[in-house]
Amino acid sequence: MSRFVRASKYRHVFGQPAKKEHNIENVKVTNSAWDTNVVSASGKYLSINWNASGGGAFAIIPLPSPFAPIPNFPHKLPDTLALARSHTAPVLDTDWSPHNDSIVASAGEDGKVMIWNIDASAFDEWGADDWEPRDFDPVWRIDASPRKVGQVLFHPTAQNVLASAGGDLSVKLWDLAQTETPKSVLTGHGDAIQSLAYNPTGTLLATTCRDRKLRLFDPRAGGEAVRITDGHGGIKASRLAWMGELDKIATTGFSKMSDRQVSIWEVGSLKNEKTIAVDQSAGVVMPFWTDNNILFLAGKGDGNIRYYEYESDNLYALAEYKSSDPQRGMCFLPRRALNVSECEIARAYKVSGSTVEPIAFIVPRKADGFQSDIFPPASSIEPSMNAAEFFSGKTAPRKLVDLASGTTFSGAASTTSSAPAPVPAAAPAPTVTTTLPAPTGAAAVPAPSPIAKSFSSPQPSSTITSAPPPSSAPVHTSNGSSEEVETLRTENASLKSQLREAREMIRNLELQVEAQRVNARKAAQALIDAAS
Repeated sequence: MSRFVRASKYRHVFGQPAKKEHNIENVKVTNSAWDTNVVSASGKYLSINWNASGGGAFAIIPLPSPFAPIPNFPHKLPDTLALARSHTAPVLDTDWSPHNDSIVASAGEDGKVMIWNIDASAFDEWGADDWEPRDFDPVWRIDASPRKVGQVLFHPTAQNVLASAGGDLSVKLWDLAQTETPKSVLTGHGDAIQSLAYNPTGTLLATTCRDRKLRLFDPRAGGEAVRITDGHGGIKASRLAWMGELDKIATTGFSKMSDRQVSIWEVGSLKNEKTIAVDQSAGVVMPFWTDNNILFLAGKGDGNIRYYEYESDNLYALAEYKSSDPQRGMCFLPRRALNVSECEIARAYKVSGSTVEPIAFIVPRKADGFQSDIFPPASSIEPSMNAAEFFSGKTAPRKLVDLASGTTFSGAASTTSSAPAPVPAAAPAPTVTTTLPAPTGAAAVPAPSPIAKSFSSPQPSSTITSAPPPSSAPVHTSNGSSEEVETLRTENASLKSQLREAREMIRNLELQVEAQRVNARKAAQALIDAAS
């Protein structure tokens, strides 16, 4: 009997652990029981929540690269290490800016959020016999919450916009140039916030909570969620990851019978489209999404990393990386920093015991040269807008970089394997010129702080800006010249861009209407309560 095998260019992806000399050993991971990933990566550095006495700290370790090797890089870290120590209680989470590989935010049990700008010269003598470690100092401190701050997350497209989730059951958005008061506060959580994630343009923010609810917010409008639904039924922690441009959210959690699960949710209505049982282990599952349409699931307390390809509204299991060393935490390297010459589509950094182990996920290919079909454009280090533009209501697609040429372009006209069907020329999409109003109820804007200039990420001078690539959709002509074909492709890409912008605008308007309805219901209830 014949057996159908689904065609996929990622079907043979395998995880390859680094050689022992490329591991980072003698890592002293924090003993805090707070549930975060413990480790975070930029294109240049790794941050690890550290077990330090006399307060809280995290370590900053430069990442060796085949393109920029670090002289004297120690395979085993020294017992005395330069740390970021300014927190007075354990550090719970760190996150690197997507627009500057040297800027990192940290959150701690002391209720503080701190911003650090790492000077590369601090590692000039890294590993040398006469090297004297000097602790790092933050460039800014924010009193983010009267209780602990459990998560921090940078905005994907707006420069110097940071979200923090605190023990006061709220998410606060900060403009790092004006940090006296938050620009927006997201409320309504019934218990501790467990994870948060932006959509690719940063116009929506989703959270999971210990009250077993999945919430969707308009981060600039503030207030309560515009959509709420019941999440996983189990009492253990739930995590989420936004599935790129697909307008879907992936969550991991537990059933009432303590089975580990992964669910897919449609953003428009927060409808559950699919729930898959993973196994019956006890560890929290950490989800990671890549623009290859691959979802990685790494369970705490076990050494397995499962990965699935999302296609045609289904999750197809690809393979599983297995290890006897259980992971305490994990993060993934930004895709723009991958080694594409080795067909590396993703790289994980796994914290296991006192070791950080790089794991490369590779598509086996015999051909030499850049494999364009397995490397869609990656998020660029260049921001799409600044914080003031974001909080005033501007929406901009993320900047993308072509991994073959290094060319940066706007993501509005990019095409990937998951792009929608091209719009026919006879039915052009409407051009939307309406500008969204600024969010109401925002905090007053204080004067900019001079120190904020010290961590503003500059525009990369070496970035090449060019027009977006033409659409890959086929154009059938009988006697048309190459110029006519190119013109049709350009028009096609422009129409697709207009359609995406129109859809995004409609979604934003729908969210604003829903937020107004929520506020109206609350006001009506308040009048009823007052009358009674």
